[in-house]
Amino acid sequence: VKLVESGGGSVQSGGSLRLSCAASGYTSGFCMGWFRQAPGKGREAVATIDMEGRPEYAASVKGRFTISRNNAKNTLTLQMNSLKPEDTAMYYCAVELRPLCPADARGNLLREDDFGYWGQGTQVTVLS
Repeated sequence: VKLVESGGGSVQSGGSLRLSCAASGYTSGFCMGWFRQAPGKGREAVATIDMEGRPEYAASVKGRFTISRNNAKNTLTLQMNSLKPEDTAMYYCAVELRPLCPADARGNLLREDDFGYWGQGTQVTVLS
């Protein structure tokens, strides 16, 4: 599986960006997700989506970000609205070879170690 992200850039606080991930290889039956990594911090899950299209979101982005997938086109999208400076990070697309990816009982999403395939990332910078 090869993943290529696009759509990053610089935007003013309160603005919007739409990230896309183009996948080569079979991904329709697997969990996919968006992660981000800010300078000096670990990689954190932003949103995941299972093979049925059920999304999970980190608390910090719930209500502002929307993850979606198009299995026919083998693409994953992250619509980001009401962006904040703290959303500034490198954003990565990832695939894990399991069909479901539910959050745990405390609402924690799957972690970086759970995902086996990664793109190179696309930079998102939100200016205050």
